[in-house]
Amino acid sequence: MPPTRTEPAPAQDEAATPAAPAAAPAPASGGGIKAWLPLGITVLIMPVLAYAMTSFVLLPRIQSGLSMTPAVVSAEPQQKKPSATAKKESVLMNKLLVNVAGTMGSRYLLVSLSLSGADPDLKAKLQESDPQLRDMACGALSSKTLADLEKPGARNLIRSELLSGFNNILGGQVVQEIYLTEFAIQ
Repeated sequence: MPPTRTEPAPAQDEAATPAAPAAAPAPASGGGIKAWLPLGITVLIMPVLAYAMTSFVLLPRIQSGLSMTPAVVSAEPQQKKPSATAKKESVLMNKLLVNVAGTMGSRYLLVSLSLSGADPDLKAKLQESDPQLRDMACGALSSKTLADLEKPGARNLIRSELLSGFNNILGGQVVQEIYLTEFAIQ
């Protein structure tokens, strides 16, 4: 079948047809204060929230975790601390020999200690607990690797670890200072 030809519809008078709806109003420009308002509020409120969170949530949790309490003036008389002029007793703990951790027994650490405190019965207490003190010291020292022992400040870390361990065994602040009189890694 041959294609049929269609004739265009007669043109209608343009004036007779209704005009297309007017173009929609242009959207508001992207700038202005409304666009910057959330940023401004955030910049102003975040420091206040950070301060409040630190003061009222984080610090109280840290203090309770460390069982610290804020300084409070109490009516109880405070215990007298030994003065610097009090006579300090000193006791030697010679030749603690331990293997250095991670060296498979090929390296060892030789340490001699001098323990001092103001307690007049220091020597008797240390002699009484000598096996426990030596065991604790050997356990603490043998857990150190060669890298731990070569770090700057390793001796201070060892001192503080031994001091807290010794005082836990002796029950109180009996030992006040520890001096490493001999410290050799071979």
